[in-house]
Amino acid sequence: MGDFAARPEHVIGDEAALRALFPETHTLAALKSQPFLDAHAQAFIRRSPFLCLGTQSATGRADVSPRGDPVGFVRILDAHTLAIPDRPGNNRLDSLVNIIANPSVGLLFLIPGFDDTLRVNGQASVVTDPVLLESMRVNDRLPRVAIVVRVEEAFLHCAKAFRRAHLWDPSHFQDRAEMASLMQILLDQTTGAPDDAAAMRKLDEDLEADYKTSMY
Repeated sequence: MGDFAARPEHVIGDEAALRALFPETHTLAALKSQPFLDAHAQAFIRRSPFLCLGTQSATGRADVSPRGDPVGFVRILDAHTLAIPDRPGNNRLDSLVNIIANPSVGLLFLIPGFDDTLRVNGQASVVTDPVLLESMRVNDRLPRVAIVVRVEEAFLHCAKAFRRAHLWDPSHFQDRAEMASLMQILLDQTTGAPDDAAAMRKLDEDLEADYKTSMY
């Protein structure tokens, strides 16, 4: 089977053709976007332990990265500015490199158990301000940098996607053991995973042990 390619007549090429397929935007949906963080947006951010960060490279290549920490880890500096600590990761630095090349970012804040989400769009910069980094200290460790976002747009997103997905419903949770482990997947995709089950189990255990010492 060859790679899928949509027939040209089935590809929408302009906004007018796209909008012709959908009803008019509801008035509230059109008006809900705010150019700052109002009291409701700030309350949502203070409860959130997790967000997805969307960035683009200088050439327009898109990337989305998860960011998580204790509840309220994102600092609200003022109604137009927030700051996200950059915790230890794999040092690919995809998001940070993208921000330096193209500061436009999109954030999606999640709260466990909430079906609605908060979307924030703005312009980001990578900063090393020592006072700001000190406020983000966890387990006596400071982030090397923080992502500061100047907010251009903020609005709550409705619950439909999460309810379709049954995301927080335990009866829809899947067993992680039904898939290969993260370590096995990484090895399969790179240098090759060992055939010996005991050796593979040891690698999985080593990764879990590493999590305990490298979170911050």
